[in-house]
Amino acid sequence: MMFIVFTTARCNLKCAYCGGLDESVMPMDVTYRLEDLVNFIESDKNPSIAFYGGEPLLNVEFVKKVMDKINAEHYVLQTNGLLLKKLGKDYLKRFSTILVSIDGRKNVTEFYKGRVYDKILENVSWLKKFYEGELIARMVASDKTDIYLDVMHLLRLNLFTRIHWQIDAIWGELRKESFERWSEKYKLGLRKLVNELKEKPEIFFKVVPFAGVLSGLEHGNLLKPPCGSGSESFAVTTDGRVVACPVCSELEWNNVGTIYDDPKSLRKVEPLEPCPSCDLFNVCGSRCLFSNRERLWGDWGFEKLCELTRTLVEELEKVRVEVKEKGYGIPLYPPYLNTTEIIP
Repeated sequence: MMFIVFTTARCNLKCAYCGGLDESVMPMDVTYRLEDLVNFIESDKNPSIAFYGGEPLLNVEFVKKVMDKINAEHYVLQTNGLLLKKLGKDYLKRFSTILVSIDGRKNVTEFYKGRVYDKILENVSWLKKFYEGELIARMVASDKTDIYLDVMHLLRLNLFTRIHWQIDAIWGELRKESFERWSEKYKLGLRKLVNELKEKPEIFFKVVPFAGVLSGLEHGNLLKPPCGSGSESFAVTTDGRVVACPVCSELEWNNVGTIYDDPKSLRKVEPLEPCPSCDLFNVCGSRCLFSNRERLWGDWGFEKLCELTRTLVEELEKVRVEVKEKGYGIPLYPPYLNTTEIIP
């Protein structure tokens, strides 16, 4: 089982697309005893741990203590990359996957995140010298994003083993007109990306949504939703609550227990209709537990995201045989839960 551990609700950035966390959602700092977390996680036979926030490395000593106490099958880190050196080489080498938040080209990244692009690349270049695990550039695709240009930019840096993105939708105020326009550009860029990279399977499979969706089509290995939230993946808040999905810990349906419970007793949370009856459910798996249940942009927003997901799956299905033959097969992805959503 994957345990996503909030080390803090604090962050050292104020990204334009992120609402952040406040005390009404969870305490800024961990309030439970470390021993209680250790006992909870070690009750699982094969635990994996992902450190999350906020910016998890703002509580770097807590990260170290957890890693000293628990021999997890996999360690995963989601970070903005600014504080990587604080953790140190010995700890960083133990991570199976490190996801670094960067939104593509410098002007796009700095529009949303501030003047951090050069520092992120400096730290990732340092990390790359000794780190042998999966290093994922984790984008947020929003209004300024050109999905073709920004993904290709990150691929050409030759710093990351994979590129992933999540669409900035559902959250915040409904942007119907601008999101409609952006969606059409996104679909064009997505098709261009698929058709250009299909000639180069060694690069094609570096794109997480491509690798994951084709793996799902070929092997039927994806969970529902693909990130595993509510079934194989649960998050631990700073006050010791256990939630199915880390992005909405304040919602009642999402709270499934506490660290004082047995992991096997945690209430499972499943996607609601119409997703389970959809012809794409075996691949899409509802895309996202939060957007499946909290349709903050109404039916229009829900259906628009379905449309974008269908475009992704259909474009990949078109090139499936060709990519399979050129690449000598379609690898299983993800080989373990690594917090990527697979479906953007």
